[in-house]
Amino acid sequence: MRIDAVGVTTRDMEKTIEFYKLLGFDFEEGVEKEDHVEPIIKKSGIRLMIDNVNIIKEILGTDPKPANHSIFAILYDSASEVDKIANSVKEAGYKLIKEPWDAFWGQRYAIVADPDGYKIDLFAPL
Repeated sequence: MRIDAVGVTTRDMEKTIEFYKLLGFDFEEGVEKEDHVEPIIKKSGIRLMIDNVNIIKEILGTDPKPANHSIFAILYDSASEVDKIANSVKEAGYKLIKEPWDAFWGQRYAIVADPDGYKIDLFAPL
């Protein structure tokens, strides 16, 4: 058994794809109009599934809501990369929940939120 995928929903696929590109994800051309999108992930093998909120609402019978905590964490190669990514998220007008800091557990850490409010941890070893 292994974790295969993490899923988020969106009300604006184009804006959400723009956000995840800032985090380093790559997407095929022209997927902005699709209801289900999975970026190209080369390293981890774990998929990120981005679904239009209406698809999930149809399945669940109710609007999906983002959790009030981080839903996944992205490991970067360096502390400076965490700072760079967090800054690019902020400069692009997206929410930087917690500025990068040196966590007591030995990692450079930051927390961002995607356009629909899903919180994502960014980290790297110090």
